[in-house]
Amino acid sequence: MATMSKDASFTETFLTEAAALIRALDPADIERVATGLAEVRDRGGRLFILGVGGSAGHASHAVNDFRKLCGFEAYTPTDNVSELTARVNDEGWDTTFKEWLRGSRLSQLDALLVFSVGGGDRERGVSANLVAAIELAQEVGAAVFGIVGRDGGFTRLSANASVLIPPLYSERVTPHTEGLCAVVWHLLVSHPVLQRNPTKWESMGKVPSR
Repeated sequence: MATMSKDASFTETFLTEAAALIRALDPADIERVATGLAEVRDRGGRLFILGVGGSAGHASHAVNDFRKLCGFEAYTPTDNVSELTARVNDEGWDTTFKEWLRGSRLSQLDALLVFSVGGGDRERGVSANLVAAIELAQEVGAAVFGIVGRDGGFTRLSANASVLIPPLYSERVTPHTEGLCAVVWHLLVSHPVLQRNPTKWESMGKVPSR
């Protein structure tokens, strides 16, 4: 018979915190991001999803879902490791995303979707590559959206709409922000204004009882 470990209280604490953070999310912010993204797609714009570290993994997964479920032409620079590392090697990290977007002919039809724990802060030397990418978007008139933590950083200040994962638990800002980022973008690709195609298991109907 399985017994509870002495660390079970941490599991309970983490789950309680996650539930509280979900309740603290602003549904209006999520709606603004959803409708803003739908407007970009419906005018024929492309979606470029940016993230660093764990958020780069989210970006790759989200590109798949926005393309497959939402009929959105979507890309992330971190899926092309050859170009990414060449640019880092030859040009430096801070301009990597900016120059990739410039090469992709980012325009006023398009949008950025930024996943970031801090949102970017050039003065503190944190995710300056995200800041440079957002500045390019502003120059060309592309829309900017974000799912961010802490105070939202440069992304929150600059975005047309963004979702803030509030930093209610300072000792676990990163895991909660990255975990709930996935919750929010899965909400977005499931949102009626964005989703066009059914997911596999739901399209198969109810699982028969045995």
